[in-house]
Amino acid sequence: MKMQTFTVFAAVFGVLLGATAWQAEAQFRADEFDYGSRFRLPDGQQPTIWNPAKRKLLDGGPMIGGTVRATDPRTYCTMAAAGYDFIWVEMQHEAISWEQVARFWRTCPGPAAPGVRVAYADEREIQHATDMGAAVIVVPTVDSVEEARAAVDWTYFPPIGRRSSGGGQGPSEIWNDVPGGYRQTWNDNVVLFLMIETLEGVESAREIAKIPGVTGLFAASGDLGNFSGFGEGDSEYEALITEVATAAKEAGIHACAPLRWANRPDFTCFQAGTEGANIRRGAAAEIRQAEERYGSTGGGVGAARTSSEAGSVIAGLTAECGSITYEADCYAAVESAASAAGSMSASDKAQVGRRVREIIAANPAQATRIREIASRGGLDVG
Repeated sequence: MKMQTFTVFAAVFGVLLGATAWQAEAQFRADEFDYGSRFRLPDGQQPTIWNPAKRKLLDGGPMIGGTVRATDPRTYCTMAAAGYDFIWVEMQHEAISWEQVARFWRTCPGPAAPGVRVAYADEREIQHATDMGAAVIVVPTVDSVEEARAAVDWTYFPPIGRRSSGGGQGPSEIWNDVPGGYRQTWNDNVVLFLMIETLEGVESAREIAKIPGVTGLFAASGDLGNFSGFGEGDSEYEALITEVATAAKEAGIHACAPLRWANRPDFTCFQAGTEGANIRRGAAAEIRQAEERYGSTGGGVGAARTSSEAGSVIAGLTAECGSITYEADCYAAVESAASAAGSMSASDKAQVGRRVREIIAANPAQATRIREIASRGGLDVG
């Protein structure tokens, strides 16, 4: 009896196993599916480039982005109307919420394209950005091909990526009437920059640059120094920067950098200063102009006034080092000041030196490096 029961069970199991095998063979295979034509433009029609940042890149650049770290929409709107191609909202290092950023872009969707540096290559981060209206996505500390592909996945709609169609104020309000339709033209308009900031990122840069959908590699000046232990001018550091730029050039994509590197070959896209630096720079220029006019009238006899030549240099120092946001920018301003001071009169040179000493005293963490750069440039800072 037991043997008969076993025989029946085996027969039934065999039938089920055969059925399962047949079903496995008949299963749908996603990798063999041909993507449909629903989102294609009519034959012969080219996608309109409605993203001003993407248009600037296609025209050869330079594409320049301003940086916003504030939480006030009025500050954002001022920066968006200042002439930049896009605005880089700092979501990696600032305590800004997505609701605040959404309000920025809803209030002032232009003329600069809305852009953001997210915290990492993540579905939630990037789709918050795109659904809220960002047209430029910057992803920091990309170390590997896998991270780069994740960034592409969440930035682009199928068939390039895996971005889901979830609505939001970007497609429904800010870009709802773009020529050709938002969904149909998004993949042609979005800009995706991946930041190479670590030694692992530099090692993978050439493979990362080849991934379809990557618009450009950003050579992160500050963190490449942070992760390498070397700074601008050091041969080891410069070799890292060259490797990133070469990776982008060989792949036919853009190489991006801080705006102070606009004179370096191969770079076509840049990050400019923060709203804080712009305020300091503008205030310094305005005050200098007032002092020069005041001095020309003969008023304020005996008062120490900054000459035009020294004043311009001091304004730059104040903008970048008065409240240090990016160390590399401050160091570059000190190096520029030391170089300019070499051709100044003794009194002007002394004023520049005095300002650098004030900066050294106010920034003990950066004091040694600032003193070294100034002294190397021939500026006496004590």
